[in-house]
Amino acid sequence: MGTVEKIRCGWAGKDKLYQDYHDQEWGTPHHDDTHLFEMLCLEGAQAGLSWYTVLTKRENYRKAFSNWDAKKIAKYDEKKVAQLMLNEGIIRNRLKINSVIGNAKAFLAVQKEFGSFDQYIWSFVNHQPIHNHFKTMAEVPAKTAISDAMSKDLLKRGFKFVGSTICYAYMQAVGMVDDHIADCWRSGKGNMTTSISPEKDN
Repeated sequence: MGTVEKIRCGWAGKDKLYQDYHDQEWGTPHHDDTHLFEMLCLEGAQAGLSWYTVLTKRENYRKAFSNWDAKKIAKYDEKKVAQLMLNEGIIRNRLKINSVIGNAKAFLAVQKEFGSFDQYIWSFVNHQPIHNHFKTMAEVPAKTAISDAMSKDLLKRGFKFVGSTICYAYMQAVGMVDDHIADCWRSGKGNMTTSISPEKDN
C-alpha cells in the first residue's frame, strides 16, 4: 500500500521547507517573547516579497541578528548596519534592517509596560486563538478589523513594517488565528505559522 499524502493548505505545495513550516508552525499558538519578536521582524522583512524568500533565509537572520536578542539588537549602531548591508544571507534593504533595530527598542518598551510582549500582543484576541473554518484559501482575508487595530497601535508605539496585512500574516504565523482550510489535516489542531501574504504591505 502506498503512503497517503496528507491534505494541506494549497500554499504549502510540494516543497519540504514549506510543508514542514505548514505542518509544524503555521497556526500554532506561540507565547515565547523571543519567537514573537522574530516572527514580527520576519513578516516585516517579507513586505513586497514572498514568504518563501524569507523562510529560506531564516537561519541566516538568526545569526545576523543575535538570535533575536532584542536587548542586543537595540544597541546596533551605524557600523553594524553597514555590516548587515553586506550580509548576502539576509534581505539587504536598509529600511528593513533599520526597522528591526527600531522594533527591538519598541519591543523592549512594550515588555516593560506589559510585563511581556506576549501579554500585550495576545490581548488583541483576548488571549484566545481565533479558529476559522474556511473551505478554500480564497476565503482567507488579507486583513481584518483586529489586524487594523493591531497595526495602528504598533505604529503608535514606534514599530515599522507593521501594516494591517503584515499584522494579519503575523497573527497567522504565531497562532493568534488558525486559518488552515477545513479539510487540511492541521485544521483546528493548533498550528504555528507565517504568512502567505498575498498583498504587498508596509
